[in-house]
Amino acid sequence: MSSPATSAADLPDYAPIPRSALGPAINDQGYYVGRVERNLYYVTDGVYQSAFLTTADGVVLFDAPPSIGHNLQRAVDEIAAADGVSNRVTHLVYSHHHYDHAGAASLFEGDVTYVGHEETRRLLLRDGGTARPIPEVTFSGTYTLEVGGERAELAWHGPNHSPDNIYIHFPDHDTLMFIDVVNAGWVPIYNTNLTEDFICGPLGRLATREDVTLHQQYIADIEASAREALASVDPVPYYMRYGESGNFWAGVKGHLDAVTEAAAAPVIAKYTGVLAAADVEIFTRTTTFAIMQSLRLDSGPSGPVHP
Repeated sequence: MSSPATSAADLPDYAPIPRSALGPAINDQGYYVGRVERNLYYVTDGVYQSAFLTTADGVVLFDAPPSIGHNLQRAVDEIAAADGVSNRVTHLVYSHHHYDHAGAASLFEGDVTYVGHEETRRLLLRDGGTARPIPEVTFSGTYTLEVGGERAELAWHGPNHSPDNIYIHFPDHDTLMFIDVVNAGWVPIYNTNLTEDFICGPLGRLATREDVTLHQQYIADIEASAREALASVDPVPYYMRYGESGNFWAGVKGHLDAVTEAAAAPVIAKYTGVLAAADVEIFTRTTTFAIMQSLRLDSGPSGPVHP
């Protein structure tokens, strides 16, 4: 059975996007390329980001989102022509294995060296396909990539957004690239950006230290609110209501939904107009649910102690 068609007029309105959340204007070809510092540049389509270093021996590209696709080479060409340097991509570094950040990795001509964490290699071998070439240069903890007198420090500090997501530090440019963790000026999407266990990842502008601090405060507020809700929301009415029929999962749902709603509501109110899409309630609610579940199961309390 097909679902009824949705009209744009039927969709909800949300709060205006704060100016601080907006990135630079995209050109007619669908991208923007900007200088981070000296010969380090970033490319965005307004949603996804990539970065590249121009060097004496060619270009080192960091991530290749398919939504930017062939515009990556166009951006490189634009900068190379202006600066009088080579436009040939010689190295491509994967931040992690996810297709939305690596699905255009095979578009570049010539002999490209692919670099990634050893877990990235394992996951790409598992997933198969040709769009994301398997990295032949891998590492487990840290690795210094040196090309044409330039360097990038690659480091894995444990699972975060994905099991293999790495930190990419440009020490000579005072810049960190860390994908899908902090969205500059925006709340995370569902479940803290679908996390499993600055050039910042999605969205169009570069992140600052202040963006990271604001993101940390948003998460800290959710944690504090979740702790309060876990301690204050009484689970008994939900289990009494559904326990009579033996539907214990309905009782669990009622209780955890009530905790999530109580925890998320003040955070949504506080950050609407501060972080873009804070009032898209499902984002903060699902992030709150994920954090609340972690607190409930990993450290407690899981709820009021039965008298």
